[in-house]
Amino acid sequence: MYDKNIFSIRLKQLRELKGVSTQKLADAIGLKSKGSITQFEKTMTSPSAETLVALADYFNVSLDYLVGRSDTPDRK
Repeated sequence: MYDKNIFSIRLKQLRELKGVSTQKLADAIGLKSKGSITQFEKTMTSPSAETLVALADYFNVSLDYLVGRSDTPDRK
């Protein structure tokens, strides 16, 4: 099950660990605005499936980890 709160926390943690701004992340995954990343991190909105995949690819983590279905970030 998708946990919006865990996703928001993990997204922010991953972004900060990688040292990228919301704008740089938005640009890297093809979003038009850094505001989208901010909204995801503040649980104001949920990303599309396409955006979830792009985020998982960008951070090289599994989708299950990103959305809170696993505590292991490694891809299988």
